[in-house]
Amino acid sequence: MEKVIYNLVFNRKKRLNAEGKALIQVEAYLNRQKKYFSTKIYVKPTQWDSKRKAVRNHPNMDELNQYIEDYITYLERIELDMVQSGRPFSLKYLRERGDFESVSSSFVSFMKNEINHSNLRLSTLKNHLSTLQVLCQYQPQVSFDDLTFNFLCGFEHFLLEQKYHRNTIAKHMKHLKRYVNLAINKDLFELQKYPFRKYKIKYMESKRGHLAPEELGRLENIAPKLQRTLRRTLDMFLFSCYTGLRFSDIVNIRPDNFHLIDDKLWLVYSSVKTDVNVRLPLFLLFDGKALAVYERYCKRYSRTLFGVSVSANSNVNKQLKRICRLAEIDKRLSFHMARHTNATLLLYNGANITTVQKLLGHKSVRTTEIYSDIMDMTVIRDLENITLK
Repeated sequence: MEKVIYNLVFNRKKRLNAEGKALIQVEAYLNRQKKYFSTKIYVKPTQWDSKRKAVRNHPNMDELNQYIEDYITYLERIELDMVQSGRPFSLKYLRERGDFESVSSSFVSFMKNEINHSNLRLSTLKNHLSTLQVLCQYQPQVSFDDLTFNFLCGFEHFLLEQKYHRNTIAKHMKHLKRYVNLAINKDLFELQKYPFRKYKIKYMESKRGHLAPEELGRLENIAPKLQRTLRRTLDMFLFSCYTGLRFSDIVNIRPDNFHLIDDKLWLVYSSVKTDVNVRLPLFLLFDGKALAVYERYCKRYSRTLFGVSVSANSNVNKQLKRICRLAEIDKRLSFHMARHTNATLLLYNGANITTVQKLLGHKSVRTTEIYSDIMDMTVIRDLENITLK
């Protein structure tokens, strides 16, 4: 039995799209018949080497050429499996099977590959894998051709039926958009078909919970009465209230992140989440209360200040709820509330929003503006304290 001869063909229809690009196809030849299979890859004429039958002068040429090679291997595998089974093989059969979940047309395969080869932080990686998981629950096989406005609406409806919070849905859509954009940048998906041009990601404004000064005082008063484990958890929380550090930063700071500058103690660190460098004058924040916490732990553990790993987050939150009951605070306390408390109290006591932005390590002041309700309170307070003539 004759073997299929595979060849690569560029711009078979002699027509460029609006971006000046044309399609690369795989030509399959058998018994004087030809069938063409789309690789879904579009490049400019200057990016195609007609002699070598390969992509050239392209920022992602190695990856694109590997995709094409993998696709031909996929087609050859279909042919070989058919021959080994003893069943008759034809190009018609190859056509029926060759476009199904092919290497180059599978968005799920593309997304898996990008996640597996990314340099994302572990926590971010888990979030992206979570998006991939719920996407496959909605539709196990997703090709690039499936990525339409209606597909996104259907995925959103599916998540709503699964009782996901609106902002969790927005997070999954944001991740999905990231990989669609990446596919476009790598010339695996046509810009004209971009589904997020019509689909808008919907966020629900959520109230940022925080502690009032009186509630913060209750926690400070109860701290000396707690047993060792709960005391450490509360000290971490209070340290975050005084400094605004996220949990991921709290568990990573070391004694050598603290520096004496002009005989005053500063905390200098790089945010795990944003990679922004932050410098905090501990002696000026909340009457220097963070200094006492630092002194209590600076020599207790060998590596990090508090000797707690990032995986302890859920257990820390459980302990905070217990501490909350002991302090008779009627709020659902979580560790991130400490950061909100820090920003809220700083703004309410007159700190400039750009100053709070720098203290929190926000890349943009727009992120800090989520505390606009507190800023409104400061406007009212300030106007009440002046006399207009």
